Amino acid sequence: MARKITIEPVTRVEGHGKVTIQLDDRGQVTQSRFHIVEFRGFERFVQGRPYWEAPVLVQRLCGICPVSHHLAAAKAMDIIVGTGPAALPPTAEKMRRLMHYGQMLQSHALHFFHLSSPDFLLGMDADPAVRNVIGVIAAHRDLAVQGVLMRKFGQEIILATAGKKIHGTGAVPGGVNKTLSPEERDRFLRGPAPLTIDQMIAWSQAAIGVFRDYHKKNRDTVDGFAAFPSNHLSLVRKDGALDFYHGVLRAVDAEGHKVLNDVDYRDYLKHIGEEVRPWSYMKFPYLRSLGKAAGWYRVGPLARLNTCDFIPSPLAQKEFEAYKAYTDGKPNNMSLHAHWARLIELLHSAEVIKELLGDKGLQGTKLVRTGKRAGEGVGLVEAPRGTLFHHYRVNADDQITMANLIVSTTNNNEPMNRAVHWVAEHALSGKPEITEGMLNRVEVAVRAYDPCLSCATHALGLMPLEVTLCDPDGRVLAKRVR
Repeated sequence: MARKITIEPVTRVEGHGKVTIQLDDRGQVTQSRFHIVEFRGFERFVQGRPYWEAPVLVQRLCGICPVSHHLAAAKAMDIIVGTGPAALPPTAEKMRRLMHYGQMLQSHALHFFHLSSPDFLLGMDADPAVRNVIGVIAAHRDLAVQGVLMRKFGQEIILATAGKKIHGTGAVPGGVNKTLSPEERDRFLRGPAPLTIDQMIAWSQAAIGVFRDYHKKNRDTVDGFAAFPSNHLSLVRKDGALDFYHGVLRAVDAEGHKVLNDVDYRDYLKHIGEEVRPWSYMKFPYLRSLGKAAGWYRVGPLARLNTCDFIPSPLAQKEFEAYKAYTDGKPNNMSLHAHWARLIELLHSAEVIKELLGDKGLQGTKLVRTGKRAGEGVGLVEAPRGTLFHHYRVNADDQITMANLIVSTTNNNEPMNRAVHWVAEHALSGKPEITEGMLNRVEVAVRAYDPCLSCATHALGLMPLEVTLCDPDGRVLAKRVR
């Protein structure tokens, strides 16, 4: 008999989502989908608001990665006030970079230690009652404490640069509104222990060792799990280096051939389209040159390490060389290797933070610069989960008239669905019994992308609406669907 399996909610991710899997009467998977069941309307909410409010307003999309939205919107508004990236005061750019790399550190630490490590450290088939961060604390106390303290350190960096740990106000159109005091700088450099940047670097290196050890013992599982060819997209610095804050758009195919060759991200609409499907509030972006069927791509740590040529910090570069050697220099299309890439980025973030803390430019006095007013601005950053697009138009009365956001998880919509389908076919098809461990593998595939579901949901046109009227006993009296 045909049946439907529903996993709701998907656990250990930010936001609310579910997975549905359809099985035919032989138990074979016929359809699998990853659904986002919440709706956010921030592209409409900001319309009519003064442009200078955007960097503060849009970060309310998320409490996990608000810095990413804060900075992407600020970069778009820099253009509105006549200050492109090249004209931003040096102190402002350095403060923003410190804020952003603190965000990357805390978010990557949160995802690996709290959300993903239970599957590796405790096993995908472990009892779900203990397969969580509490179980990690019980079985691997030192690692769990490190994860908490690394996130705390990143949050303190955000506090010092943005004014608040969550939903800060540090970036303003054309610059920033504060500098880093010598006392704050010295606290991050020297403690109190263990909250020092050198300790963060050491723990980041150790975290890479944790993944490598797991990979060594479970090579076939890690390499084969939800592995499929795809395109990859990210920002890169103009010289091809990994850069989370600014750069040009580059996309490569599964063999490493460039599909987008370092184009100006302000022209993103020429290169990226967005498809709408009736069963999801998330859109499906694709590369226009390849079309809807073949042009979908991945973003995030896996994609960034596939598109960049090198990492501009010595310890992370050494790890990057080992990472690239594993696939003989070709793009890595193995979904669980996203965790390996994420931890290399964790190390890189710690190294960049140390470098910035040693820069006296953080105590500069020129914080804001403005120029000739513009009516349209595009801002991009690499958020923890991948490339984040913010695009705004502003009228002569300083009001936002249009906003378009393509967030990281939206960019990963198609590959997440393909990863879910891969696991459904390989773990569930034809099995006489569906175990909890099998279903958890579907969630493992989703968690590899570290999705932020509340950030990602927006749709074109009217939002579907279903209203059901019931009597006091629960009997349905009427139902209306729009």
